[in-house]
Amino acid sequence: MGDPRIKKLADILVNYSINVKKGDMIDLSFGIASKELALECYKLILKKGAYPKINVAVPGFAYTYYKNASKEQLMHFPRLAMIEAKMAAGSISIGAAYNTKELTTVDPKKISLRSKITQKISDEHIKKDNWVGCQFPTNSLAQDAEMSLEEFEDFVYDACLQDWKKQEKKQEKLKKILDKGRQVRITAEDTDITFSIDGRQGIKCCGKRNMPDGEVFIAPVENSTEGYIKYTYPAIYGGREVSGITLKFHKGKVIEATAEKGEPFLKDMIATDKGSCKLGEFGIGVNYKIKQFIKQILFDEKIGGTIHLALGMAYPEGGGKNKSAVHWDMVKDLRRGGKIFVDGKLIQKNGKFTFKL
Repeated sequence: MGDPRIKKLADILVNYSINVKKGDMIDLSFGIASKELALECYKLILKKGAYPKINVAVPGFAYTYYKNASKEQLMHFPRLAMIEAKMAAGSISIGAAYNTKELTTVDPKKISLRSKITQKISDEHIKKDNWVGCQFPTNSLAQDAEMSLEEFEDFVYDACLQDWKKQEKKQEKLKKILDKGRQVRITAEDTDITFSIDGRQGIKCCGKRNMPDGEVFIAPVENSTEGYIKYTYPAIYGGREVSGITLKFHKGKVIEATAEKGEPFLKDMIATDKGSCKLGEFGIGVNYKIKQFIKQILFDEKIGGTIHLALGMAYPEGGGKNKSAVHWDMVKDLRRGGKIFVDGKLIQKNGKFTFKL
């Protein structure tokens, strides 16, 4: 007998996270290790009278591609993938990492180049506002989290299987504060950073686009960021881990970037394009069932009592205008001495809000 929690998660993804209608083509992309969850989603999509289009990720293919592809191949635009993206009414993406370090030795410039080429496809999925991404618990992810597989499964399902409509009501309180706000200041150890959110709208994240979910984010005004921040946890992008990151900003741009590990990769990503040196997102984690860092940004950016500031692309829903092939979330833990101010008013101290959420 399979884990009953898999069916519960599939039900949330298909019947809550995305709006599947009869006759829709739904893109169902998944890592092969997540076959059980993908199969349950597949069944539910069929029962809706829709048409699932399957894309399966197999371990080793990404590494082989980047190791062997020529520059011409890296720059080749995948037209078939674009056609599928345009035809799809919605998409479900299930990650199932077999080896989280698979791309560690790959030249970061190759990853950056390919990201630029495929950006239009990602944009096509995002603009339909009917997509969701999640992670299936695997041994590889459990190892990174320093847990047994059983412990990690409990961690994942506890974070995901919630009453998301109830969570949405709680997030509305924080959204209203951000919507009315003009200036944000974040202070903590090795951190004092400010930026404008004037005219921007907060976005509630309650299981519609990420699973697990649990954040409220907003796009900083592009040229307003000033100050410095040292991120608490390693930041992982394209299979590369960078730790001890400190960024200094002036007039919205990163003017200095250092890292204790992976600094060359960090600087390469910041230099990807005009928008990759600016902030595209300020997010506040409010999923208090996620309590520890596990080296998976889908979970880590939702940790209750943390914030994340993403370099690069801004999601347009909240009025963000920054464009980039990069969207790199980096997490700062505020549970020990951290503070968030909006227009000079303290709204969070030591990871706890000054109002009832």
